[in-house]
Amino acid sequence: MARLVLIGLPGTGKSTVARAIASRIGCVVCDTDEVLATAAAVSTGEHLRTVGEERFRSNELDALRACVDCDGVVATGGGVVETDAARSILFNEWTVWLDAPDEILIERVSDGDRPLLAGGAGVALAGLRLRRSAWYRAVARVRVDVSGPLDEVVDDVLRAMMAS
Repeated sequence: MARLVLIGLPGTGKSTVARAIASRIGCVVCDTDEVLATAAAVSTGEHLRTVGEERFRSNELDALRACVDCDGVVATGGGVVETDAARSILFNEWTVWLDAPDEILIERVSDGDRPLLAGGAGVALAGLRLRRSAWYRAVARVRVDVSGPLDEVVDDVLRAMMAS
């Protein structure tokens, strides 16, 4: 079982926050996007474009299962909540929803390879928020604003963990 799983929309810094928390508490990081990219031998963006979203989500679920077996911090892809099976796993973990206003997220994702945000990041991101927010809320024990500096975000996540 993982110590902590991070979920949230693209641009919330799940991988960055996971590495910072793991460094602070002295544990490993497992990033579902990295596990998936290694297994597919291509980037997650390329894998999604190649196999389609349904197959991608199935492979992402396999990566999530592998990561939650680690005794560390898990960073997930933004759409991991899209399947019932993944939500069931996340519900049983100490899951944190990282979030920020869309304006901040759009700025952060502007130069990345994110197929689901192609053709207008603002509109696409708003659509993802609308579709996924209820799922994030359902599986997360706490929601943390990631608008501020990384050290503050890490402090907020760790405080929330200690308070529970």
